[in-house]
Amino acid sequence: MDGSDTRKILVFAHTGRSEARNAARAACAQLHAAGLVPVMNRADLEALTQRWQNPVPVAVAHESVALNEIELGVVLGGDGSILRAAEMIRHTQIPLVGVNLGHVGFLAEAEEFDLAETVDRIVSGDYTVEERMAIDVKVWKGGEKILDTWALNEASVEKGNRQKMIEVVIEVDRRPLSGFGCDGVVLATPTGSTAYAFSGGGPIIWPSVEAMLMVPLSAHALFARPLVTAPTSMMAVELLPTNGAEGVLWCDGRRTRDLPPGARIEVTRSSKPVRLARMHPAPFSERLVRKFELPTTGWRGPSTASPATSALPISRLNPGV
Repeated sequence: MDGSDTRKILVFAHTGRSEARNAARAACAQLHAAGLVPVMNRADLEALTQRWQNPVPVAVAHESVALNEIELGVVLGGDGSILRAAEMIRHTQIPLVGVNLGHVGFLAEAEEFDLAETVDRIVSGDYTVEERMAIDVKVWKGGEKILDTWALNEASVEKGNRQKMIEVVIEVDRRPLSGFGCDGVVLATPTGSTAYAFSGGGPIIWPSVEAMLMVPLSAHALFARPLVTAPTSMMAVELLPTNGAEGVLWCDGRRTRDLPPGARIEVTRSSKPVRLARMHPAPFSERLVRKFELPTTGWRGPSTASPATSALPISRLNPGV
């Protein structure tokens, strides 16, 4: 097998943490030993090579390997690391699998102690790929589009000054619903329903449900409950110039933009989902119980035996095997 046919696996790591660096070294060594090519970006690789006792060859993304040659991305870190990786490969079809080195880690497929098994499954091609809804986010001011971006979890419109709340009007399907003062509004996907939207009092939405979520934060209004909309809807927030308060937009807690009074933020379903690799097709309810350590003592189960509900539909099997 020549180099062009060798399977290439992109390894992302939170290189500021020693456990992530050690995990990345172990993953690269295991991939190399199995005949696959580990690939990293230049900055991560330079951080990894320091104090690496027994280094193995690692290719460099964008230099010796193009992104369209890569089969899969392995992310070693928490949900923040997965969001960072998703941002870096947004224009590709590369699926991501996360190994959680953080706290809750809802997006991760495996925990740190599962790293060797996860790499084994990658080597054998024993994984499927599911697609998670993303959202397109546009910001308008005076009829001019000043920002066009996206998010996997959420876009949050927040007050820019802690002393002054923002005045907003929320909208669904180009019709106003209500106006109020608030600390902010979260516009989320089902994937993001367990993140910022959940912290703001929003419901948990199963990832297989096609919907979008709007959650007002600390709103001074009687009608300011979380709203679940159709995936074909357009959610919007208009930042009123009433009190002159400025806002700030955060997408996935990573990309930010200041919002002047009068700005309009529009959110729609993106035509391009984020692809996540799965090795363990467990129901989402099991993930909830495990991640939140929910009490289930005393549960007896259904009276008649039936298969558990599945996770998201599989978009494709691994074609590299």
